[in-house]
Amino acid sequence: MLADLSRAAGNYLHDVFVGNLDWGILIGYVAQAMFAMRFVVQWIASERAGRSVVPTTFWVFSIGGGIMLLGYAIYRKDPVFILGQAFGVFVYLRNLQFVMRGKGGGAAA
Repeated sequence: MLADLSRAAGNYLHDVFVGNLDWGILIGYVAQAMFAMRFVVQWIASERAGRSVVPTTFWVFSIGGGIMLLGYAIYRKDPVFILGQAFGVFVYLRNLQFVMRGKGGGAAA
Protein backbone atom coordinates (compact mmCIF):
# COMPACT_ATOMS: atom_id res chain seq x y z
CA MET A 1 0.00 0.00 0.00
CA LEU A 2 2.81 2.44 0.85
CA ALA A 3 4.47 1.63 -2.47
CA ASP A 4 1.21 2.38 -4.31
CA LEU A 5 0.82 5.67 -2.46
CA SER A 6 4.42 6.60 -3.23
CA ARG A 7 3.96 5.70 -6.90
CA ALA A 8 0.73 7.72 -7.08
CA ALA A 9 2.43 10.72 -5.48
CA GLY A 10 5.36 10.41 -7.90
CA ASN A 11 3.01 10.20 -10.88
CA TYR A 12 1.06 13.22 -9.66
CA LEU A 13 4.21 15.31 -9.18
CA HIS A 14 5.51 14.26 -12.59
CA ASP A 15 2.22 15.27 -14.22
CA VAL A 16 2.17 18.62 -12.43
CA PHE A 17 5.81 19.63 -12.88
CA VAL A 18 6.84 17.83 -16.10
CA GLY A 19 3.75 16.57 -17.91
CA ASN A 20 2.16 20.02 -18.24
CA LEU A 21 5.40 21.78 -19.18
CA ASP A 22 4.99 24.48 -21.81
CA TRP A 23 6.36 27.96 -22.47
CA GLY A 24 3.83 29.54 -20.15
CA ILE A 25 4.92 27.38 -17.26
CA LEU A 26 8.59 27.99 -18.02
CA ILE A 27 7.92 31.74 -17.90
CA GLY A 28 6.04 31.17 -14.64
CA TYR A 29 9.08 29.37 -13.16
CA VAL A 30 11.37 32.25 -14.18
CA ALA A 31 8.88 34.77 -12.77
CA GLN A 32 8.64 32.90 -9.47
CA ALA A 33 12.43 32.67 -9.23
CA MET A 34 12.75 36.41 -9.85
CA PHE A 35 10.06 37.13 -7.26
CA ALA A 36 11.80 34.87 -4.72
CA MET A 37 15.12 36.64 -5.29
CA ARG A 38 13.73 39.71 -3.55
CA PHE A 39 13.79 37.79 -0.27
CA VAL A 40 17.35 36.61 -0.87
CA VAL A 41 18.46 40.19 -1.59
CA GLN A 42 16.67 41.50 1.52
CA TRP A 43 18.12 38.76 3.70
CA ILE A 44 21.69 39.36 2.51
CA ALA A 45 21.36 43.13 2.97
CA SER A 46 19.96 42.67 6.48
CA GLU A 47 22.70 40.22 7.45
CA ARG A 48 25.37 42.65 6.25
CA ALA A 49 23.79 45.58 8.11
CA GLY A 50 23.04 43.62 11.25
CA ARG A 51 19.46 44.93 11.17
CA SER A 52 16.39 44.64 8.98
CA VAL A 53 16.76 46.65 5.78
CA VAL A 54 14.87 46.72 2.51
CA PRO A 55 17.23 47.64 -0.34
CA THR A 56 15.98 49.23 -3.57
CA THR A 57 16.83 45.98 -5.35
CA PHE A 58 14.08 44.31 -3.29
CA TRP A 59 11.51 46.57 -4.97
CA VAL A 60 13.05 46.05 -8.41
CA PHE A 61 12.79 42.25 -8.06
CA SER A 62 9.29 42.66 -6.61
CA ILE A 63 8.15 44.68 -9.62
CA GLY A 64 9.86 42.47 -12.21
CA GLY A 65 8.68 39.22 -10.65
CA GLY A 66 5.23 40.63 -9.91
CA ILE A 67 4.69 41.80 -13.49
CA MET A 68 5.90 38.46 -14.85
CA LEU A 69 3.66 36.55 -12.41
CA LEU A 70 0.74 38.82 -13.37
CA GLY A 71 1.34 37.92 -17.01
CA TYR A 72 1.45 34.26 -16.08
CA ALA A 73 -1.80 34.60 -14.10
CA ILE A 74 -3.47 36.30 -17.08
CA TYR A 75 -2.18 33.54 -19.37
CA ARG A 76 -3.63 30.93 -16.96
CA LYS A 77 -6.88 32.92 -16.57
CA ASP A 78 -6.70 32.74 -12.77
CA PRO A 79 -8.77 35.61 -11.34
CA VAL A 80 -7.51 35.21 -7.75
CA PHE A 81 -3.88 35.24 -8.86
CA ILE A 82 -4.54 38.17 -11.25
CA LEU A 83 -6.06 40.33 -8.50
CA GLY A 84 -3.34 39.48 -6.01
CA GLN A 85 -0.47 40.21 -8.37
CA ALA A 86 -2.04 43.36 -9.81
CA PHE A 87 -2.45 44.82 -6.33
CA GLY A 88 1.07 43.74 -5.34
CA VAL A 89 2.67 45.37 -8.39
CA PHE A 90 0.86 48.62 -7.55
CA VAL A 91 2.24 48.52 -3.98
CA TYR A 92 5.77 47.70 -5.18
CA LEU A 93 5.73 50.55 -7.69
CA ARG A 94 4.49 52.96 -5.03
CA ASN A 95 7.22 51.89 -2.60
CA LEU A 96 9.89 52.28 -5.26
CA GLN A 97 8.50 55.75 -5.97
CA PHE A 98 8.96 56.65 -2.28
CA VAL A 99 12.52 55.31 -2.35
CA MET A 100 13.37 57.20 -5.53
CA ARG A 101 12.02 60.44 -4.00
CA GLY A 102 14.30 59.88 -1.02
CA LYS A 103 11.44 59.54 1.45
CA GLY A 104 11.78 55.82 1.94
CA GLY A 105 15.56 55.70 2.13
CA GLY A 106 15.46 52.04 1.11
CA ALA A 107 15.56 50.84 4.72
CA ALA A 108 12.98 49.66 7.20
CA ALA A 109 13.20 49.14 10.93
